[in-house]
Amino acid sequence: MNEMKSGAQPDATLSVLNPMGYPPEIKAKTPAPRLDTLDGKIVYLVDCRFDDSIELLKQVGAWFADNMKAVETRMISLSSTYQIDDPDTWKEIAAKGDAAIVGVGH
Repeated sequence: MNEMKSGAQPDATLSVLNPMGYPPEIKAKTPAPRLDTLDGKIVYLVDCRFDDSIELLKQVGAWFADNMKAVETRMISLSSTYQIDDPDTWKEIAAKGDAAIVGVGH
């Protein structure tokens, strides 16, 4: 990068770099089909370990227990942080669950 030094000519050229970079290509995914009902279904409450998300999910689980007694909820935490994918957790949810709510905290 060129720098303008004391005594430089006013018409000196400056190079400016854009810190924004280039965004990654995004590939659209089709959402999962919506269930007709949650009655008799298993809903996983997924703690992604982001700023107290488990505290939010405890409240969601309590709401289901009070208001939708026919729904079974299962609390599960990612094996690491939200920054690292956890294929085993997603496989368990796909095999044993009917739906999932992913908590992101506050």
